[in-house]
Formats: sequence, structure tokens, C-alpha cells
Amino acid sequence: MIEAFDAVDLIKTKRDHGILTTEQIDWLVDAYTRGVIADEQMSAMTMAILLNGMSRDEIRDLTMAMIATGERLDFSGLSKRTTDKHSTGGVGDKITLPLAPLVASFGVAVPQLSGRGLGHTGGTLDKLESIPGWRAQLSNDEFMAQLDAVGAVICAAGSGLAPADGKLYALRDITGTVESIPLIASSIMSKKIAEGTAALVLDVKFGSGAFMRDPAKARELAETMVRLGQDAGVATRALLTNMNVPLGLAIGNANEVRESVEVLAGGGPADVVELTLALAREMLDLAGMPDADVEGHLAGGQAMDTWRAMISAQGGDPDAALPSPKETQVVSADRDGILVTQEALPFGIAAWRLGAGRARKEDPVHHAAGIDLHVKPGDAVTKGDPLFTLATDDPARFERAIEALEGAYRIGDEVSPVEDGGPLIADRIG
Repeated sequence: MIEAFDAVDLIKTKRDHGILTTEQIDWLVDAYTRGVIADEQMSAMTMAILLNGMSRDEIRDLTMAMIATGERLDFSGLSKRTTDKHSTGGVGDKITLPLAPLVASFGVAVPQLSGRGLGHTGGTLDKLESIPGWRAQLSNDEFMAQLDAVGAVICAAGSGLAPADGKLYALRDITGTVESIPLIASSIMSKKIAEGTAALVLDVKFGSGAFMRDPAKARELAETMVRLGQDAGVATRALLTNMNVPLGLAIGNANEVRESVEVLAGGGPADVVELTLALAREMLDLAGMPDADVEGHLAGGQAMDTWRAMISAQGGDPDAALPSPKETQVVSADRDGILVTQEALPFGIAAWRLGAGRARKEDPVHHAAGIDLHVKPGDAVTKGDPLFTLATDDPARFERAIEALEGAYRIGDEVSPVEDGGPLIADRIG
């Protein structure tokens, strides 16, 4: 077979700040997926993209070319409108768990294809696998039947959606090109557009525990993804949210499920409730229900009923006891004052070191491991008060977890300003 283009020519074009055509990008992605373009060549291309960027048309073409390498889901046969949410991830970010059943309780379908954690950011599937019997893998028929009957599905994405992305993501991970906004945006949006939802709300985080620490870079990513969704005919909107401080009081797996159930029962931490309600309003607005009473469905139990049906449909027991840790260690305040600092990233790393996350994709996750926070920035503390509790099945893990937290929290005087990076929801885009 004679190839339409030459990889080296395309690499040189990007290296020299040139613009690739739609046909060149289509060939590039297809040829890499087929193995015609070597990893070394695609590594050079991703570095050129990282350094020199891509135009709006190039990013759109890259996204659509990645979608074209796999299947696309079709929800046209459903009797319900579809709306979805994607978060760029953070520490204690369990929002999908209460959000999906809350939105679905209004008769809207929420097809939430989720992933597993790697490093300090937790994975939604890992959290839900804390529930005895719950399974992440569903066939397409099971997926569609549950969407129709229950409205909410949280499950693993099949390998058939944008397979080029999986291959390209693995390469970016080992070549120092993960941070490229065109590559991040096309990676996320290729899967979300292929998923077939009619509407999408993005939760793009900035700050200490976020993928994009710089608010300006997070905004650029959000704007790029919103444009990609809109160009593909998906009603897309983004919230720019603060991840300088862990979200909620639970960081881990089983304890985050427990906290999510508290939210569904009408309680839970104020920040988790605030973000869940804000995202639910945006999702329902895009689905044509701008006046939906989301607070009422939390207080009235409709969201909890949908949660129980969703968990049961995937083999889980919503009443089963969640895993408990074998060992815990409490860290207490060493003085009176105000908690002024609680930096998200170190707490995420500490939870990972306790066993809540994984360093490699094949590593096991310890569902009972993690951290429970007892105070948040702005709270007054007295010497001896518990600040947080570390949990693990292996007490040898405590030492390195505590090392990660050195300097990550600070108690100041009554007049010390709280260092939390500002409001939880910084802006709305789209």
C-alpha cells in the first residue's frame, strides 16, 4: 500500500510552526493506529505540538480523526434525553457518584463512562468497586437497558471508543508531553463525543491538586474543550473549579462512597453539595430542564432511590457494609488557632501512599485506605483536636504518608487569612 503522506514531512511542518491539513491529520492518526508510523516518530510529533501548539481547526481535526478510529455510541433509540459530565480530576473528587443519580432522577439519561485512578487522582470505578458485588464492565446491551430503566450508568469505557487515544495517551505519558492542551483536549473530547451524549458539562479544575495547576491554563483548556464539543454538535459548557483544597472530607475509595451517600441522604460536606448541585443545574439546563428543583430531589429522596437502583442494576448491594481499614492513625493540632492551609496535592499523594491509589495501571487498590479530614481551612482548632485520620491495611505505609504531608497544612492565628485559593466555582464557560 502506498501511503498518502510521509511522517517525517508532517513532523517537520509542525516543527517549523506550520499548519497540518485535515487530510494530513486524518492520515497521521490512522497510520499511527495501524502501526505505519513508529512510536519514535509520533513522539517527535507530540513534542512539536507541545512546543508550537495547534490551531482550532487542527485540534478539531485531530479529535475527529481519533473518533474515526473506533465506534460511536448511538442513543437515538432511547426515550430520554442524554447529558453527561467530565471532570479533569482532583483530590477527593467524588462528585460523579451523587451527581449521576441526582440528574437521572429527573428522567434524563446519564451515560457516565468512567476510568480508574493513577497517581494522586482517584478513579470513579475504583471508588464504586468498594461496594460488594458492584461491577464496572457492562455489555452494550446491558448499558443501554440500564440507561432506559434506571437512567444512570457509571461503568468502564470499552476499548472500542477512540482506540487511537489509548495508544497516544500511553506515548505521551512517557515522553513528557502530557501537558499539551491540544493533546489533552482532543484526548478527553474524542472519547466524550464518541460516547454519543447530546449534552456535556465539563468540570475543569485548577490549583494544587489539579491536573492544570495554573488557572489561566485551566481556562484555556476549558475554552478549547467547549469549542470542540460545540463544533461536533454537542451542547457543551464548562465550570472552572478550585482544587487548591481537597474536595469534601474523604480522600480514598470506600470513604468517598460513604460521603457520597451522605450527600444523597441530604447531608454531606458543604463544598461537595455545592458543586454537585451546580453541575446538576448545568446538565439539566442543557437537557432542556432549566427550572429543575435539584435541592428538592436530594432532600426528597428521589436521588437516593436512583442511586440504589443504579448500584443494584450493576450487581452491587447498596446496603452492604463498606470495607474498613485494619489500621488508623490520627494527626492532631499542636496549638490553638485557625486552620489556614490544607494543600490538596500532598493529601492526594499521602492517600496514594496509604494504598488508595496506584503507581502503575496493574497495581491493586486498597479500598479501605485513605484519609478522613476533620477540619477545613477557616475552622478553629484547639491543641489536641484531631485534624485528620490516616487509614490503611499496612501500618508500614504511615511513615511515608506523613512525610508527604509535611508543610501541607498550617494552623495560624485568629487573624491569619485563609489560603484556600478563593471560591469553589471560579467561572462558567459556554
